[in-house]
Amino acid sequence: MATQLIDHAVPLIRAIVIHPDGRSESSRLATERLEEAVGLARALDLDVRGEEIVRVRKPTPATLFGSGKVEELAALVRAAEAEAVVVDDDLSPVQQRNLEKAWDCKVIDRTGLILEIFGRRARTKEGRLQVELARLDYERSRLVRTWTHLERQRGGTGSTGGPGETQIELDRRLIADRIVKLKAELDEVRRTRGLHRKQRQKVPFPTVALVGYTNAGKSTLFNRLTGSEVLARDLLFATLDTTQRTIRLPQGRPAIVADTVGFISDLPHELVESFRATLEEVGEADLILHVRDIASPDSDAQRKDVEAVLRQIETPEGKTRRVLEVWNKIDLLDAEAREAVLGQAERLRAKGEAVAVSAWTGEGIETLRETIACLIDDDPETELTLDPSQGEALAWLYENGRVTGRETDDEGRTHVVVRLHPAALGRFERQFGAV
Repeated sequence: MATQLIDHAVPLIRAIVIHPDGRSESSRLATERLEEAVGLARALDLDVRGEEIVRVRKPTPATLFGSGKVEELAALVRAAEAEAVVVDDDLSPVQQRNLEKAWDCKVIDRTGLILEIFGRRARTKEGRLQVELARLDYERSRLVRTWTHLERQRGGTGSTGGPGETQIELDRRLIADRIVKLKAELDEVRRTRGLHRKQRQKVPFPTVALVGYTNAGKSTLFNRLTGSEVLARDLLFATLDTTQRTIRLPQGRPAIVADTVGFISDLPHELVESFRATLEEVGEADLILHVRDIASPDSDAQRKDVEAVLRQIETPEGKTRRVLEVWNKIDLLDAEAREAVLGQAERLRAKGEAVAVSAWTGEGIETLRETIACLIDDDPETELTLDPSQGEALAWLYENGRVTGRETDDEGRTHVVVRLHPAALGRFERQFGAV
């Protein structure tokens, strides 16, 4: 079956990180891409002993790099006593095998590295299923590398395969069978999510989904908005599993906030496909908060990478996708840059496009909450009159709607202006009678 790329039981593995420049269509700087790759390697607890940018003008089919560069890098590997080399690009099975022979160490490409991190960080059953499916899809094309020592013919019947079936064919069949089973289980997850979604629609709280480049501060912002304690560390892909909480917006309107998996440039196709059940939550959201690390010099390029992934997520028919950019980490900006960012954000906030915050210090969070309330507050206003004895009904309105006006007349009756979803208004009338 699928092999582990890294043995978790061993101490820190010495590694070299190489970024092949010129291979990606991303507009990001090569130095930023290399720094990110080093961050990914360290997130996997690799001991990075060296890092290098290698210009690749014309990829070599057998090894990606030219023969001279392969020999040069081999010397670097030996000097660092590296046990693994991380190549920040997708390698074909043949390229990976040839580089392992040339460098006499394990070679991990970008997809394999990200899959391994996801495999370590997934905690829920759904997350583990999705990661295993992505890993198997990735590994089945690499059985030529993984199982070369088992390519001899094996006869017999039963689990060892029929007469003349090779071990590699058997393993491919086993992987294919496991993939079919995992997809069936994930279809059940998708069905269950759909049922949960329908249940939530009966109590029509608007939903807000947090998306963003990994390490942009989504989980810190989620904790700040909800008062939760989701793991938030200065680490790539610190959290993977979707977490949902209910929050109170200004004037009492409740909303459901979901913290989702972080995105990254050149996110492996296997992961986008496998996490489709999770990403459906983003497509269904009433509002998407795109959290950006505005202090990063690569912020604009990261924004484009996130938008590229968002374009792959379907939006239900008839639903309009609304996105609010949250410019996070303004506490890390110098005075001049900070003033410019705050001024630009204020102009864009008036159009419902951006808000500048520091999830770490809490600056701008109340402004963000008010902006969220305005953007999702499209339920019709209803005027209701409640008798003094209807305190429970008034509490229900604060719990399930957004009270925008309230007055008490001389007879003690309360006149309320409230924004309520039509379904919520129907439940109110059934529970308390038409008012």
